[in-house]
Formats: sequence, structure tokens, C-alpha cells
Amino acid sequence: MLPLSSRRILSLWFPRLAAEQQARREGVPLTGPLAIVADQQNAQVLSSLSVEAEAEGLRPGQALRDATAMCPTLVTRLANPVREAAFLSALRRWSSKFSPWVAEEAPAALVIDMTGCAHLFGGEQELLDQMAADCADLGLTVHMGLADTVGAAWALARFAGQSSGMRRNGDAIDQEARATRSRAAKRRHWVKGGALPTPQAASAALHRVAPRGQTRTALAPLPLAALRLPPDVVAELTRLGVRRVDDLAGMPRAALARRFGRIVVQRLDQALGVEPEPVSPARQAHHFAVRLTLPEPIGLETDIVAAIDRLLPPFAKKLQDRGRGVRLLRLQCARADGSMQTLDMGLARPSNDPDRMRPLILLKLGDIDAGFGIDMVRLEARVSEPVHALQHKGHLDQANAVVARMTADTGIDDLIGRLGGRVGLEAITRQHPTSSNIPEKTATVLAAAWSEPAKGDWPAPPAPRPLVMFRPEMVTADEIPAVPSLFRWRGRQLQTASATGPERISPEWWLDDPNWRSGVRDYWRVETTEGERLWLYFAHGGTMSAGWFCQGEFA
Repeated sequence: MLPLSSRRILSLWFPRLAAEQQARREGVPLTGPLAIVADQQNAQVLSSLSVEAEAEGLRPGQALRDATAMCPTLVTRLANPVREAAFLSALRRWSSKFSPWVAEEAPAALVIDMTGCAHLFGGEQELLDQMAADCADLGLTVHMGLADTVGAAWALARFAGQSSGMRRNGDAIDQEARATRSRAAKRRHWVKGGALPTPQAASAALHRVAPRGQTRTALAPLPLAALRLPPDVVAELTRLGVRRVDDLAGMPRAALARRFGRIVVQRLDQALGVEPEPVSPARQAHHFAVRLTLPEPIGLETDIVAAIDRLLPPFAKKLQDRGRGVRLLRLQCARADGSMQTLDMGLARPSNDPDRMRPLILLKLGDIDAGFGIDMVRLEARVSEPVHALQHKGHLDQANAVVARMTADTGIDDLIGRLGGRVGLEAITRQHPTSSNIPEKTATVLAAAWSEPAKGDWPAPPAPRPLVMFRPEMVTADEIPAVPSLFRWRGRQLQTASATGPERISPEWWLDDPNWRSGVRDYWRVETTEGERLWLYFAHGGTMSAGWFCQGEFA
């Protein structure tokens, strides 16, 4: 590990991330104040604000009711944590062009280990300027802090330029209570002709750099909240007169730990570089795609096939190098008019063999409408899976496994893949045996594309089972256990010619199956004078009344 003094950590904080993301989704600039509303403790509060909303005196964490009273023209949108997390992940991927060591700090921040990367962009200041320009192009407000430690960079990004007097403690806030909120509108003097506040522009960027080795000097004037301490600890320290980081850094560590807990000492040491705090980057997702850009648009099917044949070998090579196989393959064709056509094809088994992917593509190639011509063809693995087990094996077992994979018959899998291209992979199923003695539970239905064939022989039933089995249908007959000589089923009067049985089946007592609340059943194979062979049973009654039912037909 590098010495702490040689590390350079960059913190990116997007204070208006959710609001600015919503503005991007709207497609048109919102001229009025915008707020993102989230549910918090059975109340709706503001979670993110646009620059116009902040100019109206609103603040994050404020109740929606108070905010609308202060700003009647406020436009609100509900928070979407999933979409916001996805947007933050997209920003993480964008920032990976500056450093491969990037971690997310939900809900609106990134931390980047820039050690050894700044010189590639001309220096630290040039790197920050490039980031600021990119964020401005994206319409995002960003605050940046660069220091030797994660804690110091976090503090500079959020509290640079603020003194301890700018932040009031919890007691001061509590003293204002409801009376303060009721007078909030009166304090907005700019409504009555006063000077309008000048909040930071939406696309502007603020950054503060702590020179190498001067972390303590940069943190000294900042408030205690810059150390990432819990609010109650900050409030208690403030009541004792400890307001700045410099005030806390000069106090005995043992006394601080006894009085306020080890978290205070830990956060202080992490910020000053005494205790290490590594950056844990997010694991990069597997991405496999190849593209062929054509000098002239093509429209013939033979030309499209030729383009696909050129793409498949390098596409398969990428998969093979990483030990992955494509499970969901996407073909994209960009037309000369700017539109895009997309085809998705699923494979029954993950594969990196071009000869297995090509027939699936050709099977659906007729769905492509070339229009005025296609000038780009792209293949992408939307879903990929390992094509072999990752567990360690001995040399003999590994050799046998390789031989088995090479000699395995993939005909069934290829057939499933081709049929799935027509009707969908989810429509093709297979059955596996189960250990239940309940007739309708002796087999389970699985998707053929995501399951292996059942191994070994199926367990034989204790008695013959009907060829066609259906849900029990009521039979009109005497409610006695003896086989009826006459009975009515499906509106027909039938006469018993012969009967074989009974086979008694009891319900699974450890399960509450609504279909078996009729209690113990005695099954009979009944042949009628008309030649029908039916599977009848007499339910002895449980929570439901007793009676005769028909559940299947023999061949």
C-alpha cells in the first residue's frame, strides 16, 4: 500500500443530482422552481432542489407543506431511488475515464482514487477543470474536493468555504420551532423588492484542493459536521464550545473516546490520515460487444449476413477470453435515416461458439427492414454466464470435464434455442420428477432453456396413472365409499362395467393445500359400458364434504 501522504483522493458531490436528473428527463428546461419529494417518517419532505427552488429559500429536508406555503409555484416530482441509483452508476462509469478506482457514495456522490492519474491530464487543476466542463455539459452541479484522504476530500467537497459559525447546532434550530416557519415568508425580502439571492448556477462547479501534506491546515477552519460525525455528537460537542475541526484535533484522544465514543476519534484520524481508509471501487460488469461501421449503406440480406459473419469471430473471441458464454444476444442495425432496429435472441445454454449463434441470428434476420440502407451492425451480449464451473479440480477431473464439454451433444439445446426464437424460450418447458405422492405434484414444470434434463429413471408410481390428468370434476353419485354402478359426469349418465382399486392417498399433513381439504381419497380405475376408462376417487371428507370426483382419463 502506498503511504498516505502519496495518495490523492477526489470527492465529487452532486448536491442537486435528483432534481437535475429529473430536468434532464423532462427534455425541456424547467423555468420554475423544482423539488423532488420523498417519504420520510410518514411525511413528505424535499430531498433535492433546483437552483430556482433554493433561490426561493427552500432547503432539503423541509416539509412539503411548508415549502408550498413559501413557494406556491413550486413544481414537485416524486423521488425514484432506483432511477437515481442507476444515474449515479452511470456517472461512476463516466468518471472511470479519469481513474479506474471509483466508488459510489449513495445517494449523490463519488469518491475517486486519483493517485498517479493527474499527470495524464496535465495536472490536478487541469483534471478538475475537465471534470467541471463535462459536468456542465451534462447540466449537473458538482462540488469537488481533492486531498490526501477520503475524509478530507469528503469534507472539502461539502464544507469548503464554510466556517463553524455558518452552521447552527440542534438547540438553535429547536428554539425557532413553528414560529420561525410561520414567519419564513416574511423574511423573504426579495419578494417585496429586495435584492434577489444569487445561488450557484446549475452548471457551475466548485472545487477546493488541499495541497499535498497540508490536510490538517485545510480542515482546520471547517465545522465539525465535515468529519462525518452523527448529528447528535456534533450538537453535543457544539454545546461544549467545540465548533471547528481544529478545536477537536487539539483535544486528548482518550478523553474524546470515553466521552463521545470511538467514532469521533476514528473519523478525525481518517480525515487526518492517521488511520487508513481505502477506496473500494465497484466491480465492473461484464460487457461484450462488437460493431462494424460500413462506408456505404447496405440493404441486401446477403450483405447483412456477410457483416454478421465478420463480427461473430471477434465477438466469440471476447467471450472465450473471459470464460463467458452469451445467454441473450442482441443484434442492432442502424439505418441511414438515423433509426435503429433491434433483435434479441435467447440461447438455451450459454455459448461462445459462433456456429451456435449464427443460426439463431439468421432465423430472425427476416425481421430486419433495411429501409434506405444499413450503415452500422452491432452485436452485444445482453446477458452472459460462465461456461464452466469456477471451482478448482484435480488434473484428472479437469481433463475429464473438458472432454465431456467438448463431446457433449448440444442438439437438444440448439433445437430449444431455435424454437425459442419463434415462440419464446419461456414457452418451452420440461418436467422433472418430485418426491411427492400427490398425483398432481409428482412432477414439476421447469423452463427448458434454464434447466438440465432429469438424470436417471423416473420413479414408477405405485399404480397406473391416467394419460390425461385434469382438475377434479364433481361426479353425481351416492356418497358412499363403494364404487357406484351408475353415476353422472359432464352431463352424461354412465354405467360402471368394471372397477380396479382402491388406491388410498392421504394429503400431506404438513402442508395446507386447499385442493386437498376433502381429506383422504380412495382412487379407482373405472371402465364404463361405453368404453371410457376414468380415474375416479371418493373423498372421505375433511374441511369439505365427502363425495365422488373424476380426475383423469386412461388411454
